[in-house]
Amino acid sequence: MLNRPKDPRPFKRAILKLSGEALRGSGSKDNISPEIVDRIAVEIREAVETGLELGVVVGGGNFWRGASASARGMDRATADYVGMLATVMNALALEGALQHHGVPCVVQSAIEMKNVAEPFIRRKAEKQMGEGKVVIFGAGTGNPFFSTDTTAALRASEMSADVILKATQVDGVYDSDPRTNPNAQRYETVTFQECLSQRLNVMDASAFSLCMDNHVPIIVFDLAPHGNLSHALRGLPIGTLVHGE
Repeated sequence: MLNRPKDPRPFKRAILKLSGEALRGSGSKDNISPEIVDRIAVEIREAVETGLELGVVVGGGNFWRGASASARGMDRATADYVGMLATVMNALALEGALQHHGVPCVVQSAIEMKNVAEPFIRRKAEKQMGEGKVVIFGAGTGNPFFSTDTTAALRASEMSADVILKATQVDGVYDSDPRTNPNAQRYETVTFQECLSQRLNVMDASAFSLCMDNHVPIIVFDLAPHGNLSHALRGLPIGTLVHGE
């Protein structure tokens, strides 16, 4: 378990999971908000300047959702591949913003597209992160039927990351949906087993199992307030910590 109250920087290497919707912002007509991406880049810069080694997995829901397209009759594998390409667009947008702020970074794609991104190579990604580059993982796992939550869990395990930081639209894990239950209680910390027994929705089943089996803790926090991302990346107490026994 991370000892956050005593140590403001309890982890050295982290995987940040961003949803595609987070890059659009509420009420925006644009799929990607340059202002939001720029703000995320600034907060990432503040954290990596302290020595944090960071990988980023970004979703594609601001452009496309494979499961939704499949439900409307599209072949599921094809729909998921379209979604993987959407994540690469988001990854490139984030890469551009980070470069604008002088942050060394690279996009590695699980689907080869050599003109815009490097292919995903685990050892190379590990080396780049160790050298201080932010590695942005695009195209999911490269396989259909897997979410970008699962991608984050997989990359965290492969990179020997100390934690997954899951940026969401709520400020942590609750015992019930806070959007429909005003009396919902937020957890400061909760174990994997408690999440399972209480059926708390942290990640999809595949992602959650990977984290639990490989002892990768998860911090769930709200991305929207300015400064929250920087605080989470620097290990300051925020959101809910999901951990092992």
